Amino acid sequence: MFIVLLQYIQPLSAIEVHLEAHRRFLDHHYATGRFLASGPQIPRTGGVILAKAASRKELDDVLTGDPFYREQVASYQIIEFEPTKFGAGVQTLLAAPLVE
Repeated sequence: MFIVLLQYIQPLSAIEVHLEAHRRFLDHHYATGRFLASGPQIPRTGGVILAKAASRKELDDVLTGDPFYREQVASYQIIEFEPTKFGAGVQTLLAAPLVE
């Protein structure tokens, strides 16, 4: 399991240019089951993605497809962790296979 912290490194006006493409990127990976939650930080200095992937390399490969990455408007910090406690229903979500 991974927490991806995005930090905007360009002004919000540059972020807005790529926001729709970034959202399509997110939607694609929600459909595969790879992304579980995401949203902007408050205040809006970046974003957060809760992701599952077989490995850090797999996640790194996925993130290179993010328009924010390609256009160099955000930097990424990735935190890997092993969840050991879950809210109701979350364990089922985490165990669901990825769809390619």
